[in-house]
Amino acid sequence: MDAQWWKSAVVYQVYPRSFADSGGDGIGDLAGITSRLDHLAALGVDVVWLSPVYRSPHADNGYDISDYRDIDPVFGTLADFDHLIGEVHARGMKLVMDLVVNHTSDEHPWFAESRSGKDNPKRDWYVWRPPRDGHELGEPGAEPNNWSSFFSGPAWQADPATGEYYLHLFDRKQPDLNWDNPEVREAVYDMMRWWLDRGVDGFRMDVINLIAKHPDLPDAPAEPGALGDGFPYYGTLPRVHEHLREMRREVFDGREGGFLTVGEMPGVTTQQAREFTDPANHEIDMVFQFEHVSLDHGPGGKFDPVPLDLRAFKASMAAWQGELAEVGWNSLYLGNHDQPRAVSRFGDDDRWWRESATALATVLHLHRGTPYVYQGEELGMTNSPFVDAEALRDVESLNHLRQALAAGQDADAVWRGVRAMGRDNARTPVQWDGGTNGGFTTGTPWIAVNPNSSWLNAEAQRADQASVFHHYRRLIELRHTLPVVVEGTFRMLLPEHPDVYAYERVLGEERLLVVANLSGTEQPVDLDLGGEVLLANVEPVGQVLAPWQAVVLRA
Repeated sequence: MDAQWWKSAVVYQVYPRSFADSGGDGIGDLAGITSRLDHLAALGVDVVWLSPVYRSPHADNGYDISDYRDIDPVFGTLADFDHLIGEVHARGMKLVMDLVVNHTSDEHPWFAESRSGKDNPKRDWYVWRPPRDGHELGEPGAEPNNWSSFFSGPAWQADPATGEYYLHLFDRKQPDLNWDNPEVREAVYDMMRWWLDRGVDGFRMDVINLIAKHPDLPDAPAEPGALGDGFPYYGTLPRVHEHLREMRREVFDGREGGFLTVGEMPGVTTQQAREFTDPANHEIDMVFQFEHVSLDHGPGGKFDPVPLDLRAFKASMAAWQGELAEVGWNSLYLGNHDQPRAVSRFGDDDRWWRESATALATVLHLHRGTPYVYQGEELGMTNSPFVDAEALRDVESLNHLRQALAAGQDADAVWRGVRAMGRDNARTPVQWDGGTNGGFTTGTPWIAVNPNSSWLNAEAQRADQASVFHHYRRLIELRHTLPVVVEGTFRMLLPEHPDVYAYERVLGEERLLVVANLSGTEQPVDLDLGGEVLLANVEPVGQVLAPWQAVVLRA
């Protein structure tokens, strides 16, 4: 197999809790995924990436793992997993698992040992520190430093049993592992080898650039008494490269088969990504970066959204295409389990729903890189009309709501921000048909199904050749059949146009032109659109683009 097979591949992300429920308990499971694999095969994807299905208390929807070598009973059993992977392989697809090793659950046996006493052999498997000098455990300001957690509040939790604090960059039930300890690293590598031995084809590595911390854990710049952003002291430190090279050597080298490694890396720069993904460095194949999905964050952060400036978006995409043109590789995505639905966020999920869903897909998929389709995106699934906090399930949104309201922020504005940007938007169940609960479950779903499932669903779209689903299928087919999509050079056109996204891909004599109007008004285009039309979401194709019209031409 070509060592870089993933360059022509398309990855489909499954968030198992919300994909398909086979047991009627309202929670998606492995058997449900297996039952819907023909949908993915019909779409044409090459890789299925599973969000975590390990045993977990689910403080953060499975990203808090209490046993790396077992399946959580809510999702099924190891036998169910083995059946799933066999069925995935039987359809010519690969299966990639989520690897969450910056932190574990506080209910993992490793942490139970670590917190049992300062002299326990696993004490140093996590990051423990005494209170700040002159302070007592648990009092305000006693935390070892002033870092804030990603989920609001301090990044330290007091543990009265041993009189120290443990570090948690995320939820307090997600203590950070100490990657400076070689025993920790070997335990992780051994677990990875165990899954590869079961047939797994690679890993998507959760926040993998955060695993190395500054040894001194210094305070971050902040106002007196306030929390600071500790990212400079744990984000993409040089030792991450050492750890990933060691991981490659200890886990993958000498193993038969074609594998995929992708690192989720908040805050990573183009130059850093180039280093991580340079094949000569033997680290990982590609990274997930967040620059392009941060451009609509306002002064107050992600829950304070502002309209997207398409020019800034194009500049960001072009920079990543350029920096990783000769060395390294891009991941291409607009949505995942942590982002709101792309068509609601970047498109128009009302009047131009189909057109904008397919235009956004066209623009994304024909860049140089590996596209990722998040479950339901291929149907144009939209944000959900949550009516109040009772409808929400996401710890990040609920924490933000509570803290913003306690701080006296305007309640309507806070709620609008959560409605628009909350992670639960991506986590409503996949809409399989127009029946009860969208065909997701025969029981009561863990989070409400979007009521538009009555018309927006897979069954209806599979039967309609003009649907969002079939447009995605055709885009994936283009990547599989045209080498220019995989290997061609990239050049952004009309970079300053506020509404039109246009670029060309060139390989030898072949030239593709991709042009899309990402607005609700007609747009004349100062480009020659007279070539052979390979794909269009709206007909006919002329020099004036219809609202949300996207065209792929062989020029």
